[in-house]
Amino acid sequence: MTISHSAIIGNSIRDACRHLNNQEVVAIPTETVYGLAGNALEDAAVIKIFEVKNRPSFDPLIVHCFDFKAFENYAFDISKAAENLYNAVGPGPVTYILNKKPIISDLVSSGLPTVGLRVPNHPLTLKLLRALPYPLAAPSANPFGYVSPTTAWHVNAQLGKKIPYILNGGACTIGIESTIVDFTQDVPVVLRLGGLAIEFLQSVLGESIVINTTSTSQPAAPGMLHSHYAPSKPLFLENKAAHFTTLEFETLGYLGFDKRHPQIPQSQQLLLSPNGDLSEAAKNLFAHLRAFENLPISGILAANIPERGLGRGINDRLRRAAFKST
Repeated sequence: MTISHSAIIGNSIRDACRHLNNQEVVAIPTETVYGLAGNALEDAAVIKIFEVKNRPSFDPLIVHCFDFKAFENYAFDISKAAENLYNAVGPGPVTYILNKKPIISDLVSSGLPTVGLRVPNHPLTLKLLRALPYPLAAPSANPFGYVSPTTAWHVNAQLGKKIPYILNGGACTIGIESTIVDFTQDVPVVLRLGGLAIEFLQSVLGESIVINTTSTSQPAAPGMLHSHYAPSKPLFLENKAAHFTTLEFETLGYLGFDKRHPQIPQSQQLLLSPNGDLSEAAKNLFAHLRAFENLPISGILAANIPERGLGRGINDRLRRAAFKST
């Protein structure tokens, strides 16, 4: 599926609605990353999302609503814990896994009895959602498995010839995908680390929450595949990489946290946060990975990020993007 021209980039809710009402897909801004959106209640639109992303049908989609009350239209048995979390953070970077109603098709949930619902914290997209009589299924607006976009121009560079419109809401303020929490169990279970720190979840939901972010080829939630978020050049984790020779170091790029690598040319290094700010690092992650595409390097060496707060989500993305030898 292709469109012969590049996408139009604009901020018109009317234009976005027109395309969506015609069962087309458009890119939308959120606080986490840009999403590739289509009518979540129309299989034709959902199929287009999979086609544009080249996304495996077994990876479920997140459904975006304009407020928490709208969840009742698409899910059963919404727990008090889910409501408490929304009251603490919503709209915000969290996706709620709930038991789905039949109105949500198996195409959206990949055959699972659950659905991921969220309310994005972006004024333009909330205005769009309120203007529509249906919610939007919207995974990240990038080819499947590739770096997620955090600006409209990132989307256009990757998908501009496949979609008609990109709703431009500026740069994403968080920069990594939403944290996913399953509320269908007796105790909330974190399925994907993301833009909401575990410490915050524990402060709202209690210390008893379970963290189960194991990769799988049959995921219960988006972003749980073995290999995901990968740039086109191989990425090596600094704590697991083989011992590179001096000559090999000279051909690598370095994705540092707040310090540079002594053996890699300075022009081939990018720091996520020179001041050691994990929020800034999360915001810069995908944009920096994308920037390495334009450097004459053979691969990327990624630094160890502090395993706390949003650092956990960054490390999760890097582990999924890392080169897997065969």
